[in-house]
Amino acid sequence: MNLHLLVPSLFWPDPALSEIYRDLPLPALESLLAKCSCIEDEFEGIEAWLCGAFGVAKQQDWPVAPITLLADCTEDMKAESGYWIRADPVHLRIEHDQIVLADSRVFQISSEEAVELTSSLNQHFAMTGDEIEFLPLRADRWYLRARKIPPATTHLLSEAANKSINDLLPSGVNHTFWRSLFNEVQMVLHEHPLNQSREARGQPAINGIWFWGGGIMPESLSSPYTRVWSNDVLSASLAMACDTDHAQLPPGAAIWQQSALDGSQLVVLPALHGQAQYADAYGWRESLKELERSWFVPLWAMSKQGRFDQITITTPGEKRNKSFNARRADFRKFWRRIKPLSTYSS
Repeated sequence: MNLHLLVPSLFWPDPALSEIYRDLPLPALESLLAKCSCIEDEFEGIEAWLCGAFGVAKQQDWPVAPITLLADCTEDMKAESGYWIRADPVHLRIEHDQIVLADSRVFQISSEEAVELTSSLNQHFAMTGDEIEFLPLRADRWYLRARKIPPATTHLLSEAANKSINDLLPSGVNHTFWRSLFNEVQMVLHEHPLNQSREARGQPAINGIWFWGGGIMPESLSSPYTRVWSNDVLSASLAMACDTDHAQLPPGAAIWQQSALDGSQLVVLPALHGQAQYADAYGWRESLKELERSWFVPLWAMSKQGRFDQITITTPGEKRNKSFNARRADFRKFWRRIKPLSTYSS
């Protein structure tokens, strides 16, 4: 069996903060990494890595929207094609002279609220004559169907989370339209009574939409994996597009190995990513301890038993991707010295 683990933010994004690794007991993970060789490449985002792994070429954007639409769309939408773009609800706050974005990982939004907000937006843009329709196919995943609007060049939502958006707004030859649309949406949502009610309850206002991941559905995709294990919509949709088996992520490797078959398995472990993006050092450390207990300890035991022909750990980070790879013979190389996790972070 070949196992590929995708573990975003395995290393804390600020390499200068070496103290964050102090007193972190990670013997299994560090033992696994000691047997591996490491390669690095430029960072473009988790979504970019997943698209590349399944043979999806970048258009103006990585075409996340038409791909995730496979999982989110209704039956009567399946035959529709053309340009789609994600238009996800966000909270925008002013910090000094910057506007900082928070995505739905830090606020709750119900399906009823999503329908109410997008209905107001659709009514507003119907009066302007623009052929724009916002579709809240999931409470926190909205789509824009724009039949006659030129495509944009955008930044991934994961790239903008907890960042200043000043330099991340749509760009390219069509940027004027998209930035105007971004601002107009803000004005409509700012005045919406639902947001006034949310703020009165101490909840963040849904006062913006982030446009990203636009494109048309790729004609051909290919999967290098026999099965994909994940809870995120993009990897599930990529598997669906390739007719590859997909399963929900189990709580740990002990349960996973009971169902894992021969072949090549992709396991997506996203627990660390949100804490790293939102600078939650305590949460990141606790999540890493839990990954050690539930995943790396049993995987290290399986590796020593010769259960894997190859094991790969890929971690997209703030500036570059690192991939650690070991073949079965590498686990017999007893002379490879175990090093602290912090030594791999720089």
